[in-house]
This record gives sequence, structure tokens and C-alpha cells, in this order.
Amino acid sequence: MDKMDLIKELSQKNEKKIIFFVIDGLGGITYPEKGKTELEAAITPNLDKLAQESLCGLSVPISYGITPGSGPSHLSLFGYDPLKHDIGRGVLEALGLGLTMTKNDLAARANFATLDYEKNIVVDRRAGRPATEKTVELCKFLQEKIPNIGDVEIIIKPGKGHRFVVLFRGEGLGEKIYDNDPQKDGHEPHTIREHSPDNESKKTSHIVNQFIDKAMSLIKDNGAMNYVLVRGFSKYPAIPSMKEAYKLTPAAIAVYPMYKGLAQLVGMDILKVPGETLSDEIALLKKEYNNYDFFYVHSKETDAFGEDGNFEGKVNKLNEIDKIIPELLSLDPDVLVITGDHSTPAVIKGHSWHPVPLLLRSKYKVLNTGVKRFTEQECLKGYLGIFSAQDVMPLAMANTFKLAKYGA
Repeated sequence: MDKMDLIKELSQKNEKKIIFFVIDGLGGITYPEKGKTELEAAITPNLDKLAQESLCGLSVPISYGITPGSGPSHLSLFGYDPLKHDIGRGVLEALGLGLTMTKNDLAARANFATLDYEKNIVVDRRAGRPATEKTVELCKFLQEKIPNIGDVEIIIKPGKGHRFVVLFRGEGLGEKIYDNDPQKDGHEPHTIREHSPDNESKKTSHIVNQFIDKAMSLIKDNGAMNYVLVRGFSKYPAIPSMKEAYKLTPAAIAVYPMYKGLAQLVGMDILKVPGETLSDEIALLKKEYNNYDFFYVHSKETDAFGEDGNFEGKVNKLNEIDKIIPELLSLDPDVLVITGDHSTPAVIKGHSWHPVPLLLRSKYKVLNTGVKRFTEQECLKGYLGIFSAQDVMPLAMANTFKLAKYGA
């Protein structure tokens, strides 16, 4: 019996409520010019006060030294083993954008980028972060020009900013192929190739390379948006829902498609946010509060600032987030968890392997452990120490009496 099987056996329904507020890319490390992490530099009186009366610690999303993607790190937070449930980001993006996947679909996460064609170097993986309207227009153009490749239907769906999704729909497609994304600016894009010798992978790599070549020929003169990066190839997985595993009635409040896709995959109801701001999300939380017993609320911008190396931008966003904490507390949830899915230090300009600050406020308080602020170093002093992110859900369930006793 693994941990998820045990939780499924012990879980029990009651009316107590849990809120998971996930501040994407929350964790950081010391920025040399500042001598502080983003959380240490931020002015967060509400989070600091909350940390003083909460269970605090640093969570490890996957394992020590492993830098997680957003998909596996969220799965860990929701109590799933990310090594057992290897879910590609393509599926998450596709579901988040409202696409329905069939067994013949291969989903890929994609985005427009800027390629120096003379040097064959990706100079900007995000194409200058164009407005969503430009991506919508360019995706429509590509969809009209590339409706299919051979016997494979091509379905293109725009996302936010520079992002979009491609569904390759046809018989005999596989997900065991490499991406063309070099992951860093200033490097050559990769050629799509299979990492398994089976016929499905060979067919798929051939189809995807043709798609990239056709797209290149169509948009090479389109300014900053002159190339496509395609990655996260995946087919629809089998995974138990949170309703089955935890006997919860869960809901997700998120703006970005990938996070809505992930929440849908684990069985959450996706609530439609009437806007794109955190204030819009909190208003929706208040409106729907009586209808669910578990809420996942996601805030994205801290991660984006971290990936851009924008220390001050991330600090200012944390300052803004702190101001909405009283609104969360006004709902008086039985458990409030505030954490990140992973760390995105501005000095690294990307996800990192560093543990993530976490607080769990329960109505059943523990002894004060001397935590003064909601920062990396202070959370290390907390009751939880350094622990696995997969243990967050069992702790939240236990503090709401949603887990029965194990054994006699």
C-alpha cells in the first residue's frame, strides 16, 4: 500500500474547509546586490503575523537537488507522487484552454520565440512577451495554413501572452520525443527526435519537425514572433481524482491555462474567474465559498518576475499579495495553506531546486517555535522543518479531521 492508497482508505467527509493559496515561484535565494531574498526584502506584515501563529517549514517538491516543473510540483502539493504520475505539460495546457482530448491526441505546449536565422540561435524564448491578441491572430493564421500534416490533424489553440497549444490528432502517435526548446536564450534550437526506437515515436518526431518547418516558413519575417518552440509532449494520463482519494469537493481558481488544466486533471471543478487579477480571484472565492470544501487559489506573477530576473518586480508583487491576506482570513477557513509550487529565484532567472516556504494555519495551534517572518530562513525554524511537499495534503486533512485513525 502506498501513501495515496492509505489516505484514500482513511479519508472521511465533513464540512470543514481548506484553502490552498499557491504563490507561484514563491521561494528565492539571496540576491547578491541586495543581500536578501525576495521574501526578506518584501514588506509583508500580514504574512509575517500569520507565520507566527502557524505551522511553518520548507517543502521539497520532488527530491533534494531536483528542479521541478510546475506540473510535478503542483502534483506534490496535492499529495500525488510526481515520479509515479509523470504528466506532460502539454496535456495540462490543453485542458486548461478548454480542449477535449481523445486517445489519439498528443498535446504539446508551445510558444512563439525570436530566432536569429543567420546564426540559428534563439535570442528570446518568449518573443518579447507579446500581447495575447497578437498570439491569437498568429495562431489563427497558422491554423488556416497548417490544418493537417499527412494523416494527422493539427489543432492550434492560443493561450496567454506568447503561449499556445498544439494538438496532434491521429493514429499511432507517441509521447517519447525530445523538445526543440534549448531552455535558455543564446542557444540553438534542438531538432525534434525520438528517445525511443518504436514506430510511434519515429512517426511523431517526423510529424512535429514538419510542423515546425512549415511554421518557420510562414512566420520567419514576422518580427519578434518568428519561430515556434514546442515541448511537453504528452497524452492523457490515468490519475485518481481528489474526490476519490480525499472525499473532497474541490474547486480551482486560476487564470493561467496550465494550472486550470492540472486542477481539472485531478478532478477539481474549474471556476471561471471574471477577470485576470488576484482581486478577481478572491472575489470569486468569496462568492463560491459555501459550495466547496477545498479551494486551490493560484497567483502567477511572482514566478514570471523571477524568470525574468526582476528582483524588484517580484518583491513588489509579494507586497501586493500581502495586502489580500486579511480577505482570506475573513473567510475563517479551518485550514489555510500558503506556499509556492517551487522556488524561482530572480538571481537564477528560472525554477530552482531550493525548498519552498510554507505556512499552515490551523484552528488547532501548536507551540510558538520562534518564527518571526514568512521568509526562507524563518520558516526553517518552524515546526515542520524541511519536509516533502507530498505531506502537505495529509497535514491539511488531519487538521480538519478528514483522516480517520490508522490501525487499532
